[in-house]
Amino acid sequence: MLIDSHAHLDDPRFDADREAVIQRAWDAGIRRILTIGNGRGPDDMGCGIPIAEAYDWILTSVGVHPHDAAKTEERHFDLMEDLAKHPKVVAIGETGLDYHYDTSPRDVQREVFRRQLRIAKKLDLPVIVHTREADADTEQILLEDAPQRGVLHCFTSSSRLAQVAVKIGFCVSFSGIVTFPKSEHLSEIAKDLPSDRLLVETDCPYLAPVPNRGRRNEPAFVADTTRFVASLRGVEVQEIATTTSANFNRLFAC
Repeated sequence: MLIDSHAHLDDPRFDADREAVIQRAWDAGIRRILTIGNGRGPDDMGCGIPIAEAYDWILTSVGVHPHDAAKTEERHFDLMEDLAKHPKVVAIGETGLDYHYDTSPRDVQREVFRRQLRIAKKLDLPVIVHTREADADTEQILLEDAPQRGVLHCFTSSSRLAQVAVKIGFCVSFSGIVTFPKSEHLSEIAKDLPSDRLLVETDCPYLAPVPNRGRRNEPAFVADTTRFVASLRGVEVQEIATTTSANFNRLFAC
């Protein structure tokens, strides 16, 4: 059984063939997809719920992406808590820090990130963390405010941050980036990560793995990332599939 622990099935690039994309995932052996609830901003964080309602094997989350942190109003935190009561919502996020694009001021990103971590802790839900070029602040905030469960998604950070994640009980999820030729440092982290902290994802429609790099990504392609990680770790693909599925089910209590 394969899983895609992070997808954006609401993305407009899937509007023309979303049902076919989901069917291809099923045909490829994908049995769980978590479609992320960020949408086009804080007012759209429930975007994944209709998709998850239509398929018993698809789950969703609710949260504010760091790109949209500056758009967040107090009512959005109330909305987040209300939407999180839905039975198909299994996590808060993705949230976090993005100092590469700096679409929102960094102090605002940090505050909105902390607020969502506290909501996750209050509701006993895991948190899905986005971090880019913000390792030091991400580490500090997680050590101070993180709930007991979570995942650093689409991991591209340092081995130190991966170790921090493991220390606080988080998982680390690898996208198609790990298959790219210039991602040797990620390969080393994926190779050595404790097996009970390992996840894989597509982050589709972005970041298609080799051999589909350059195409629109979709959940079926998580099979390519799974095969690559299995080769790094010197084990059979089925072992990684079984391990990541068990980790996903434990993390998201499903």
